[in-house]
Amino acid sequence: MSLLGNINKLWIRITGSTAEFPLEVRIFHSVCILTLAALAYNIPFNFLIGLPVIALLSAVTLFVFSFLYYWSRYRGHTGLAITIFCLFGYLLFAVNFIYNSGTYGPTDLFMGLCVLLMLCIAPKRQHRLWVAANVIIVIGLHALEYYSPKQIPYTYLSRESRFFDITSAYIVAVIIVYYTIGYLRRNYDHEKRSAGEKANSIERKNQQIMQQNQELERINQERNKLMSIIAHDLRSPLSNIQNYLELVTEYELDTEERRMVEGDLLKVTRRTIDMLGKLLVWSKGQMDGVNVKLGYVTLRSALFNTLELERSIALKKGITLTTDLDWDIKIVADNDMLQLVIRNLINNAIKFTNIGGEITFKAKQIGGECWLIVRDNGIGITEEKQSELFSLRAGATFGTNNEKGVGLGLLLCKEFTELQGGRIWLESNPGEGTAFYVSMPAGN
Repeated sequence: MSLLGNINKLWIRITGSTAEFPLEVRIFHSVCILTLAALAYNIPFNFLIGLPVIALLSAVTLFVFSFLYYWSRYRGHTGLAITIFCLFGYLLFAVNFIYNSGTYGPTDLFMGLCVLLMLCIAPKRQHRLWVAANVIIVIGLHALEYYSPKQIPYTYLSRESRFFDITSAYIVAVIIVYYTIGYLRRNYDHEKRSAGEKANSIERKNQQIMQQNQELERINQERNKLMSIIAHDLRSPLSNIQNYLELVTEYELDTEERRMVEGDLLKVTRRTIDMLGKLLVWSKGQMDGVNVKLGYVTLRSALFNTLELERSIALKKGITLTTDLDWDIKIVADNDMLQLVIRNLINNAIKFTNIGGEITFKAKQIGGECWLIVRDNGIGITEEKQSELFSLRAGATFGTNNEKGVGLGLLLCKEFTELQGGRIWLESNPGEGTAFYVSMPAGN
């Protein structure tokens, strides 16, 4: 460590650290140290220039100020120590004025310096008191010398001794002012920087809290939305089941009526199971996180069976599902997640395509990506609704055959596609159909 660093470390030790004392107390300790150094210099100096009384007075003051420093620094009695320091300082300079040639000596210079020190160390509410006391003492001593000059003897032995005393006093005063103001300025700058850093830290924390609040608000809205969906969409099929059981219990239904009721009930039950499946997958992912198992898969191994199943579902509604792709294309994906994404997109296409419509599934490689495209010639999606499709704001929807949707399918598609390192988007115009694009990393 450098010499300057060692000196600074020593100074902090003797004046106190910022963790131990506030700035005003550390300034008082600094003033005490500087004053003690000045007094230690003045004792031999005054003996040399023929002022033994002043040297003795300086020695007594050195002892008193040493005690005050110890009392504040190590005993914590700073308030009383400052008061005694100020009183004893004024008393010292009053006696010094009398025994050191009055206005011909350096006492007035020290009294002016004393005002600066008092303003630095005394509490703000006492500033006027100490300044007024200083002015009154100086005026009183000047008046005493003016009206009773014999009471203030000229004590210098020679012109040279006065010259050295005045010059020495000026140098001591300048050094004390320099170090006191420098210490104040350094601490002011340090605390200003600390305050700025603290303000910035508070601002950052406020921004983090605001972001957290916004996130909590979003989560709360999603939770309320989810609860609303569950409450609304479970009530309907359960009511249908209840009505069916009540109908069977209270009335004798013929075969045709029973078949019609059972068919409607089966449709509702299937949709409810589909809805519950999506809800469970989504809620589990939100609570526990999703375990993604990426690997190289071919479109045949990942999607062939899924597409065959969806083709049969589409035929039941009178819709044709065709494929146009190279089944041996390799992509990087999670097999189960990819199936869920494509199955949801084709189910949506079936739901919003009229009887006699057509759905195509294509795959093509573009650079390092493989685009999976599900296109239908259904009712299409308005631009206003497109912006909300991949969120909980999408809400429940009804297909061309009054199929009920829970509004979670596309949200799952987006989350699962992005978890696999892919992306999803759509193109659609009302009345002209919709095309969903899923881009996945292509395999080697």
